[in-house]
Amino acid sequence: MDSKYASVGKENQRKHSLDLKVKRVNLSTENSLKLNGQVITQTLSHKNKEKETFEDLQESRKILPVYTVRSRLLEEIKKNNTMILIGETGSGKTTQVPQLIHELRLEGSGAIAITQPRRVAAITLALRVAAEMNTEIGSFVGYCVRFEDVTSARTKVKYLTDGMLLREAVADPLLKRYSFIILDEAHERTVNTDVLFGIVKLAQKERNDKKLLPLKIIIMSATMDVDLFKKYYDDCPVIYLEGRTHPVTIYHAKLKQDDYQYAVVCTIFQLHVSTPSNHDFLVFLTGQEEIETVMSNIKQVAKESSGPPIRVCPLYAGLPAAKQLQVWKKTPPGMRKIVLATNIAEASVTIPQIKCVIDTGMVKERTWCTATGAERLRVRACSQAASWQRAGRAGRTARGAAYRLYTAHDFASRHAHNTPEIVRCPLAATMLLLIATGLDPITFPLIDPPPPDSIQASLLLLKELGAIDNEANPKLTILGKKMTAFPIDPKYSKIILCAPEFNCLDEALSLVAVLSSENIFHMPIHKRDEALKVKQKFVSPLGDHVTLLNVFKAFCKAPLKKQWCKENYLNHKNLSYAYEIRQQLLNVCQRLNMTVTSCGTAMDQLLKCLLSGLFTNCAWARSGAAGSGGGKYVTASGSAASVHPASVLFSTRPPHPAILYTELLHTRRSYLVTVSAIQPQWLHQVAPDYARRCRANR
Repeated sequence: MDSKYASVGKENQRKHSLDLKVKRVNLSTENSLKLNGQVITQTLSHKNKEKETFEDLQESRKILPVYTVRSRLLEEIKKNNTMILIGETGSGKTTQVPQLIHELRLEGSGAIAITQPRRVAAITLALRVAAEMNTEIGSFVGYCVRFEDVTSARTKVKYLTDGMLLREAVADPLLKRYSFIILDEAHERTVNTDVLFGIVKLAQKERNDKKLLPLKIIIMSATMDVDLFKKYYDDCPVIYLEGRTHPVTIYHAKLKQDDYQYAVVCTIFQLHVSTPSNHDFLVFLTGQEEIETVMSNIKQVAKESSGPPIRVCPLYAGLPAAKQLQVWKKTPPGMRKIVLATNIAEASVTIPQIKCVIDTGMVKERTWCTATGAERLRVRACSQAASWQRAGRAGRTARGAAYRLYTAHDFASRHAHNTPEIVRCPLAATMLLLIATGLDPITFPLIDPPPPDSIQASLLLLKELGAIDNEANPKLTILGKKMTAFPIDPKYSKIILCAPEFNCLDEALSLVAVLSSENIFHMPIHKRDEALKVKQKFVSPLGDHVTLLNVFKAFCKAPLKKQWCKENYLNHKNLSYAYEIRQQLLNVCQRLNMTVTSCGTAMDQLLKCLLSGLFTNCAWARSGAAGSGGGKYVTASGSAASVHPASVLFSTRPPHPAILYTELLHTRRSYLVTVSAIQPQWLHQVAPDYARRCRANR
């Protein structure tokens, strides 16, 4: 399969003289690049896109590869209860297959569910399909993502995140509402998707045994380990859709790049002076901080560089909506657009007019420590499949080129596919949902079973959270049943459920809502000093959590919220989303007959409540750390880390004896992100079993 992804082409394209000494490999149209298969022609802000008439949309549908082979495809769908569908980027499988099924009413009395790993994809795809079907969103076509359900009893085509379908399985393990379940972007291998593979497989078998409405399963992707999935689904048929992207020329660096951020800037300006101005660039970086640093460097170098004018557009999940729109705005003639993006641009959104992709080959990946339950973010090399996904962004509208800032040897040594999240990520939330569904988490059939110690560590964490009664034969406790009512991580649901004991449910709801959203602070490079000065009016000496709470409270009181956010360098979109999350969480609390109380100014109560759920996220000051930048701490796993420079506690001297953090970030150094000062003895009061367990690791 992989040989088709990376076939050597015949034509030589114009060489660029690069200091990076690139090695060129062509991808021909005969054996084209295998990439992600979803078509997202609407942007994140569909309202600002030019209106397409219904007739235009129908014409667009007819030229898609899926549509041209619809008769044969529908025959295969009718014939097989389970099938794998592999299709190129732009083939139209994500938008067209559900419509083709619905047009023939193959779903019968059931509905069609199409899962997506990311909420932005579920929403934009549903909007596009609703437009193509000439119906209002929420009617025949709808979407369901966390804290937002835009569906009705009439909905027959439903786009939803894999996490939402997993939650539906808790209430209905047989998923009787659906006659078709389409698991899209199977290659991403999120924890929720892997669990869904098993749940739909079991549901299909049990529905057949009970002579219920048959369930048909379609697994879709463009880059996936076909043999693994085929074997898992009992040797089901694999259908390959023809339909190619434009050819993409791949360049590799001949030498290893020690500083990929520096290499990015060098490559951009070497290409900038040698390529036409209508060739827009897409650069893949790992996160907001990197993007802002590179953006600042580009703007500095551009002042002295020859070549056309430049517009630099960042793209990451926490970016305000107005800034995200810049990515899709057409640049004036003679101006080049350079998009600096995280891996959100790999598959979830499609940016037109990209002719050059610059790939650092790095990604931010979540892992965790099974001994202590502490999570961490690590920057590491991405897989070969992700590299092909990124390269394909250059071939969406015309012939393009991809510049990989790593050697061909480095590429060849990488894993063919992403490491499934389920073997490297915390599983407490997944275990809780499986137990709630009545399934045994130890014997549940998974494509790639996680290590036994990972399962045991997750069950131990659930026991310490009070969600299950024991680890050997786990059953939900009363608290555990309540925790499943919240569509959030068990650690956060424990915080909310413990809040009445600390008389701080009002504050806990607000803080959990903000932590469940994206970054609420907006720090533009050119106005960073001003933004930091404005931030000071919200800062609490207790740390970042109370600071976030102060911002949220002020946001709720502000009359003109959008203008207020702009003046205070805050992300209106993410604060509004947090407000909606809080309303949803409050509704769950009301259903559970919980009384909303406030701790007022007694913030120690709130921090103790936070600790009741985040007790695995403690760090203690190391001896002799008083003079070190940001304060040196040691986590429960025994690893050293510093307070992140963005934290309000970064400059605190001497360091607090103990802190609570939300995230552990690994780049060249280890950083504790979103931290608050706590008293060391609180851990023994709130989570005595865990305190004893982790003491040996320090």
